[in-house]
Amino acid sequence: MILANARVVTPERLLDPGWVALDGHRILAAGEGEPPRSADAEVHDLGSDYVLPGFVDLHMHGGDGAQVTTQDPQEILRAIAFHRRHGTTRTLASLVTSPVEEMAAAARTVAALMRSPDPLHRSIAGIHLEGPFLNPNHRGAHHNDYVLAPDVNALRHLLASGDGAVRTVTLAPELDGGMDLVREVVASGAVVAVGHTDASYDEAHQAFEAGASMATHLFNAMRPFHHREPGPAGAALTHDNVTCELINDGVHLHTATTRLAFAAAGAERIALVTDATPAAGVNDGRFNLGPLPVLARDGKVTLLDGITNAGSTLTMDRALRHAVHCVGIPITQAAIAAATTPARMLGLGEQTGSIKPGKDADLVVLTGDLRVRTVIAYGAVVHGTLTPSADLAPGGAA
Repeated sequence: MILANARVVTPERLLDPGWVALDGHRILAAGEGEPPRSADAEVHDLGSDYVLPGFVDLHMHGGDGAQVTTQDPQEILRAIAFHRRHGTTRTLASLVTSPVEEMAAAARTVAALMRSPDPLHRSIAGIHLEGPFLNPNHRGAHHNDYVLAPDVNALRHLLASGDGAVRTVTLAPELDGGMDLVREVVASGAVVAVGHTDASYDEAHQAFEAGASMATHLFNAMRPFHHREPGPAGAALTHDNVTCELINDGVHLHTATTRLAFAAAGAERIALVTDATPAAGVNDGRFNLGPLPVLARDGKVTLLDGITNAGSTLTMDRALRHAVHCVGIPITQAAIAAATTPARMLGLGEQTGSIKPGKDADLVVLTGDLRVRTVIAYGAVVHGTLTPSADLAPGGAA
């Protein structure tokens, strides 16, 4: 298969016009201008639509009315399928703070799904434990009854339940025993993300020096940045080995804040995430996020108080559109933050996350206004069509 007459977004530059050749589930080649002639290749003229690497989401709790903190595999897969339709070809299943045994059971369910040969299951890149070792003063939408003080045995139980599938753990390192958890997670091979934290700059810096390498939804649910005490956000932005999540929906962050983060860290250390809840993709109403009821109204998700943010209704395609159209990030840099950086963070940088020969053919085709037209996962069209967007209804197939 050859995707031709497209605007191909690579980490280095925009190929316009460009082409991508696929050989089964792999990217064979990509280039600028006219594609090479091949007698046995299907050539699809994309009518100047964009081709980007499939998105990689490090932080997703649910979508289409379904959540992933559950023992119901079909509910988890419904959320995965919803986000794949919006261009996410790899995602972590983020477990929200709940009773430890419920989190452990959900981790076992996700790990079992990952062992299946079903193509949809390939989209699950692992488990993100968001909690339960969080600072109660910055717990956000995490149930106060189930937020725990650092407990190495409880952590080991959760990691064991994930059977090697736990890829990231969000925790508050300033808590008594928090640094022990940082070292335990790092030793297990998973990534420590500093989040839901009241850590000072020095405390966060100490955690990053000890091996923590991510900041969970930067600026949100953490000690605020102050010019005399930059806190965990300042530590993350100024530490060269730390990747910073951004919930780029126009609700969680001002556009200037997002622009500042990109300027400080560069796209190579920014990961656009959704922090999506079951409310993503459905109408306003009440939903469950783990053990907590949440309220979705006008694209914003809060606790029932209507004030405290409780995740989002975001999808990765919308996060990228907002970055380009509202924040002013060049599409090449936005694609790095939506795919390349998070793939590298998960240790998948050699497999996916950019359009390069030899990598998995995980691609998303976007119309001129950056709406999803086609999603290709592992070389197969899993959503939409390869018919030129001029032949579609206005707005494409998003």
